[in-house]
Amino acid sequence: MSMQPLLIELGVEELPVKALPGLAQAFFDGVIDGLAKRGIAFERGDAKPLSTPRRLAVLLPGVETEQPEQHSEVFGPYLNIALDANGEPTKALAGFAAKAGIDWTQLERTTDAKGERFVLRSVKPGARTAELLPEILREAIAAMPIPKPMRWGAHEYGFARPVHWLVLLHGKDVVPAELLGLNSDRMSRGHRFMHDKQVWLSQPGDYVESLQAACVIVDADARRERIVHEVNAAAAKAGGVARITDDNLEQVVNLVEWPAAVLCSFEREFLAVPQEALVETMEVNQKFFPVLDAGGKLTEKFIGIANIESKDVAEVAKGYERVIRPRFSDAKFFFDEDLKQGLVAMGDGLKTVTYQAKLGSVADKVQRVSALAQAIAPQVGADPVQARRAAELAKNDLQSRMVNEFPELQGIAGRHYAVAGGESPAVALAIDEAYQPRFAADDIAASQLGKVLAIAERLDTLVGGFAAGLKPTGNKDPFALRRNALGLARTIIESGFDLDLKMLIHEAYSRVNEDIASMAAARKTEAAMSAALKGAKVEVSQEGSSEFTNKELAEVYDFVVDRLRGYYADKGVPATHFNAVAELKPASLYDFDRRIDAIGTFAQLPEAEALAAANKRIRNILRKAEGVIPGQIDPSLLREPAESELAEAVAAAIDDTNTALARKDYVAVLGRLARLRPQVDAFFDKVMVNADDAALRGNRLALLRTLGDRLGSVAAIEHLSS
Repeated sequence: MSMQPLLIELGVEELPVKALPGLAQAFFDGVIDGLAKRGIAFERGDAKPLSTPRRLAVLLPGVETEQPEQHSEVFGPYLNIALDANGEPTKALAGFAAKAGIDWTQLERTTDAKGERFVLRSVKPGARTAELLPEILREAIAAMPIPKPMRWGAHEYGFARPVHWLVLLHGKDVVPAELLGLNSDRMSRGHRFMHDKQVWLSQPGDYVESLQAACVIVDADARRERIVHEVNAAAAKAGGVARITDDNLEQVVNLVEWPAAVLCSFEREFLAVPQEALVETMEVNQKFFPVLDAGGKLTEKFIGIANIESKDVAEVAKGYERVIRPRFSDAKFFFDEDLKQGLVAMGDGLKTVTYQAKLGSVADKVQRVSALAQAIAPQVGADPVQARRAAELAKNDLQSRMVNEFPELQGIAGRHYAVAGGESPAVALAIDEAYQPRFAADDIAASQLGKVLAIAERLDTLVGGFAAGLKPTGNKDPFALRRNALGLARTIIESGFDLDLKMLIHEAYSRVNEDIASMAAARKTEAAMSAALKGAKVEVSQEGSSEFTNKELAEVYDFVVDRLRGYYADKGVPATHFNAVAELKPASLYDFDRRIDAIGTFAQLPEAEALAAANKRIRNILRKAEGVIPGQIDPSLLREPAESELAEAVAAAIDDTNTALARKDYVAVLGRLARLRPQVDAFFDKVMVNADDAALRGNRLALLRTLGDRLGSVAAIEHLSS
């Protein structure tokens, strides 16, 4: 056997941009899995999926030319079933041997847990890799994530796009195969416009260079590097810096085979429009790269990526400029018209926009959020008057022409209109920041006022959603309550706001209930009037506001905390640490975070495991204890030296940690409690807790409860016990 390089290339019509990386990876993985499943040895090296919009390729530096010998074992009946009392074969054994086509005496024996049994062992030569590759390819293609395969011509088969050629080389030889109506050969294809002809490949190792000579860069990483280099060079030529986002770059990489940057420009008058709208148009709609100045402001330059090296670059630039001009003109018109109306006036329309049937209009939501923001602001050192003002204006831009055309500009447009309307910079910025974090990796709001609005907005959405019966189930979460809960928690924690979340939830509920009652009353009145007009009997429904129980309030708190499970897992916090803190249900999420940090430090101490186990033992003992445990320790009932020493040590530890607990220095508290280990170990070694004497037993239980309460004052450390 010998290793030979392997090349597979499937030529197609242009594949969907966003699907291309996944298809390329699936094709590559399918081939690798197919070789491995058949025991065909291969060298992977630094091989990776190769692809362009018009091709999917696998290039491996070495693949064995044939399988190794194929060993098989087929197990037959056990001896007690296979042989009768005289040692002669039963029907079961005779049938097994006949099916194998041999005499039963040629079978071997083996032993497993159930006893000795017959087995048929065979060895056959491995198949040639060339014979197996067509099947491997069919399996790889069948396993690709193509939800709606396309069919072309009169064919029964389908693929993501029509296929046009198939290259299959193992070493210098073409591997015969018929796939998707194609016969394999060694002829690839060059660039559609710059080298529209076949490319002859003598061996797999020539693939990358031969295609590059035909104006095709088959390595997506190489295309990415080329695009970044050319875009940066073009931006520097324009005296600016290119804005290159990962998402835009990846889409451009999968749009072209031979990228070439084209520097373009637009009229400076469009720069009066909020730059976010212009950037949105360039990146999302056209996949262009905006050029910014040194201060990060948009310039009138942008860069397009052509899939061709044109002899007339200026004409290509004109085409790109012609494409974006109508969108920019629309954006400018929307912006100018919105400025004429003004942000404050836009708010009038919110009264007619239903937020949710039970919760009223968007205007009702704005009033709830405004009251919450005003209440939260003084707790975090923000101006309550500005907080209310910002909240009152934060949703107004939903009625703007700009946001109607560019929904992604919610808040951003509001900030611009607020500045134009003479609002304070802090209020304008908060209107924008109220939406942060907008996505998983986004930062929280930067300003105090923005943080207050972000908290108030999400708190009302979350509580209102629960009150209206919209709690997420499975994959359904129409009001994005999970995302809102995590955004709320992140903003509180990362801002260092020591807010009582349970009280905020209660306050939000009280305001939501008022609107639910108001909406219910309105529906009753409307129904009664309608019935009266029709001459029908009027029946008064009992629907209305309801007071939420502590259980329902706790459900919202638990929902928020549960979102933190993944948040801390991403930070490397073990689930045991999270559970230890979550069990205490701290009212403040910032306090929750500090306890998480403290438990992480404590877990590194050599005493941690023993104390965690001791606290677990204490919890079990107290749970099983019968009768009333005394509220205090009676020193006169401390008979054993070990219990006296523990009582003295616990009293000292409590005195030493009271101040640290008050100032929430949880690391200091747990560090001090760790010093109790010798006395705790000695107590459990030498003292019988469940003594026959009821007074002694009760006193020892009281001592353990006092110890357990202080050990669990920061977190339920028993969760750390293995």
